[in-house]
Amino acid sequence: MRKGKGSICLFSRPTLRPSRSKVSLIEGRGANMAARWWVWCVSVTMAVALLIVYDVPSASAQRKKEMVLSEKVSQLMEWTNKRPVIRMNGDKFRRLVKAPPRNYSVIVMFTALQLHRQCVVCKQADEEFQILANSWRYSSAFTNRIFFAMVDFDEGSDVFQMLNMNSAPTFINFPAKGKPKRGDTYELQVRGFSAEQIARWIADRTDVNIRVIRPPNYAGPLMLGLLLAVIGGLVYLRRSNMEFLFNKTGWAFAALCFVLAMTSGQMWNHIRGPPYAHKNPHTGHVNYIHGSSQAQFVAETHIVLLFNGGVTLGMVLLCEAATSDMDIGKRKIMCVAGIGLVVLFFSWMLSIFRSKYHGYPYSFLMS
Repeated sequence: MRKGKGSICLFSRPTLRPSRSKVSLIEGRGANMAARWWVWCVSVTMAVALLIVYDVPSASAQRKKEMVLSEKVSQLMEWTNKRPVIRMNGDKFRRLVKAPPRNYSVIVMFTALQLHRQCVVCKQADEEFQILANSWRYSSAFTNRIFFAMVDFDEGSDVFQMLNMNSAPTFINFPAKGKPKRGDTYELQVRGFSAEQIARWIADRTDVNIRVIRPPNYAGPLMLGLLLAVIGGLVYLRRSNMEFLFNKTGWAFAALCFVLAMTSGQMWNHIRGPPYAHKNPHTGHVNYIHGSSQAQFVAETHIVLLFNGGVTLGMVLLCEAATSDMDIGKRKIMCVAGIGLVVLFFSWMLSIFRSKYHGYPYSFLMS
């Protein structure tokens, strides 16, 4: 209530002040928020510092790894341009094939090509391996995904010891990632060593398809032309008498030769390209009969062909002894000779069968 200039205000509006308890609560909440904010800032700072500390060496290691890989690929590409199959010793093998980093596959042939090793199979396998490597090197699909290399026993015996390897030739795929698995070792005794078969195996293991291109071979066409020329000459000389074309014995003999060749496994040899025989590099023992029923050697087919021919000749003698009009004494000799041939060669044939099919219960005389 205002009375004038000199009057005194009897009623004044009271001033609002917070209580002490409320002030303390507000101050406590502010302190907690400040502490939390400080802890969060310290945590973020430490995390960033740790990331910086650990990321710098990691990036440096990554750059170093990429540089090493680039040097290895460049070195392999340079050698491949000079020679499709890279010859390696122990040091090169450990550095370029075994040691990481590696983003490429390496097909390595372990062999023994020196003359004193007397490994005929190694030489034949090397020729096919060279054809395959050249086909890949000069193809339009050539990349640095896969390389071909060779380790000779006399140049890298330590590699053979490291891999516990005691036979040659052997083909192993060293993949871009990880260690070689069971399927990365080529089954030479089963598939043979032809370039086409190795190319199929490489396609299965690396997804790299290689079209094998062989150098021209004129021996086959020349032999065929020579054979046709001989046949044409004989027909020309006998043009006045063509009865020999209707000779049953001649056609029967030709058909028999074809059947013996096919039943002995010559077509399998043509398709698979197996080695002629196998010589143990340690003992020097030569095996002409393969110990598995899933494969064979070329020498084995020749032996089977001989045995089948012996059995066939024995059967022919028996048939002639029974149907011929010759003297009885000669017929008896033919009969005894036929029985002897059948018994002898069939027994040997059965022995080969038992050596390949282990556990076969039956035998016959010398088998």
